[in-house]
Amino acid sequence: MTDVLSDILDTVDLKAAVYFRTDFHPDFAIAVPAYQRAARFHMIVQGRCYVTLSDQTRVYLQSGDLVLVPHGAEHILSSEETMEAAPLADVMSLAGFTGSEPFVVGSGDSGKSCQMICGHFTFTQGADHPLLRSLPELLHVTAADRVMRPMLDEVLRLIVRRIFEGSPGVTASVSRLSEVLFIEIMRAGIAREPEIARLLSAVYDPQIGKSLSLIHDDVAKAWTVESLAAGVGMSRSRFAERFRELVGMGPMAYIADWRLQRALNLLTKSNLPIKTVAHKIGYRSAAAFTRAFSEHFGRSPKEKRSSRTGN
Repeated sequence: MTDVLSDILDTVDLKAAVYFRTDFHPDFAIAVPAYQRAARFHMIVQGRCYVTLSDQTRVYLQSGDLVLVPHGAEHILSSEETMEAAPLADVMSLAGFTGSEPFVVGSGDSGKSCQMICGHFTFTQGADHPLLRSLPELLHVTAADRVMRPMLDEVLRLIVRRIFEGSPGVTASVSRLSEVLFIEIMRAGIAREPEIARLLSAVYDPQIGKSLSLIHDDVAKAWTVESLAAGVGMSRSRFAERFRELVGMGPMAYIADWRLQRALNLLTKSNLPIKTVAHKIGYRSAAAFTRAFSEHFGRSPKEKRSSRTGN
């Protein structure tokens, strides 16, 4: 059976990048711009920091805390709750930051600075899934949460160790850890975020989770509600009701959307003919596939492929 979470993250092309580590000395206030198709994260290694969204949602981070801004919204990193923030690009330029060393702002006792690891997860343009939509605008993982999530804590410790070592292979090492980190951050948010809890419960539900595995294992199959229900030992009506309850949409709508996400991935990652892509995701004709793809993404498969260097 297909590992549904891995298949989702592979298909939306989850990739991680650490773009800097900081040494910010109070007082500081930096406006981080919006970044489409990305989930930004900031992890406090030492010190403290406020993270504020444009709607004034604010969290206070202390050593060991991590915040995820799943939808790439603009936000402010600051030493105080309310401060006039300078654009990130301007601060970087003024600091002479090149990316090879820590991003230093201000000066003073290094033991009192705010040291963070800042990075992001990116997704293919147009990538979508109910699991991604379940993420809030901001997800705060505290040091206490890490104690309750040993896997998350260990992954974060490994990332910190690798980055501060500065040894060869850091980028590759962090990238390998990215999928585990993303999943563990979502799991840490279960207690506070009902939408995340609902979607993950669908993946792990003995019957609905199995139906998702069946779909992800062979998305091109001519599935029906009846065949999926039979495959997991449920009545048609109960299966449809339970699937919608946990996933947030009906099984056939889910299949239709997931087929197009698979197509998006194939068009982005391969040189397969459009007709072959259509067949691999369950469409009988390239014309029907093109209509569905164009309606969903706002451009044809051919146009998407021609622009993939700009993904």
